[in-house]
Amino acid sequence: MDDSEFRQASLDIATQQVVTQLLLYWRQLLESESRKSPLLPVLWGHKGHSQNEEDGIVLEIFSRIGISSRTFVEIGVGNGIENNSLFWLKQGWRGAWIEGGADNSDFIRRMFAQAIDRGVVHFRQALVSAGNINELIDSTPFSGTEIDLLSIDIDGNDYYVFERLNSLNARVVVIEYNAKYPPPIRWRIPYSSEHVWDSSDWFGASLQSLCELFESRKYSLVGCNVTGSNAFFVRNDLLGDKFPCIGEIEKLYQPARYFMTSGLFNHLSGPPKTSIRLDGLSEPHP
Repeated sequence: MDDSEFRQASLDIATQQVVTQLLLYWRQLLESESRKSPLLPVLWGHKGHSQNEEDGIVLEIFSRIGISSRTFVEIGVGNGIENNSLFWLKQGWRGAWIEGGADNSDFIRRMFAQAIDRGVVHFRQALVSAGNINELIDSTPFSGTEIDLLSIDIDGNDYYVFERLNSLNARVVVIEYNAKYPPPIRWRIPYSSEHVWDSSDWFGASLQSLCELFESRKYSLVGCNVTGSNAFFVRNDLLGDKFPCIGEIEKLYQPARYFMTSGLFNHLSGPPKTSIRLDGLSEPHP
């Protein structure tokens, strides 16, 4: 074995050791969560096309409340390969994507051209703000309608965008929160329509602040994902007795474990592939 082969073999062994330790940590974490309640949606998390284990959590939520129109709107989709709605697009859903990045938008137009041409995905390139969110939604086929899933991940003004959004009615909302500020701390960045995330901790809002906003809009928190990235809200009329710990924000809160994103979930499902078979998209259901 030459020097380069030895270094690669050593790196492979070290990587497997890290992943093994992360898997053990994840199992212990889920065991701890199950002691709060065996019905917490976080326990069903798995990565399909989401960044972390959001796909499994959303799937479990819909298994409890049912699916209505098979529609979604996602605000902040990256390049489309790894987000909270591609999993559902591939199940025959249709929806709208809004993305501000020029490079990401060019990629989406190329890689998802078939879905866009068929009207399965309505795509808009735009920097989303509280001032233009309703206008942007009004330009999609979903204005004034009830949709199943709304996802907001714009690394900054997420709170203010949802606060102003009134042109559609979502049954389930996934929104990024700033896990640096645990409940009962109220915190959010000052609003700026020009805000662009600078890769620091200056983004979004605390979970407490988001919960109070969503409560005013008649939604309840049902869980957060284990990396402390996204919170999951369900409209109150759909809750019934299907979700535990409603109103117990401290129990549902997850602290920042961003190291698990690349350290665990990318190893479980592999990094996003640009060779994704878009011709395999299901036909949209009527």
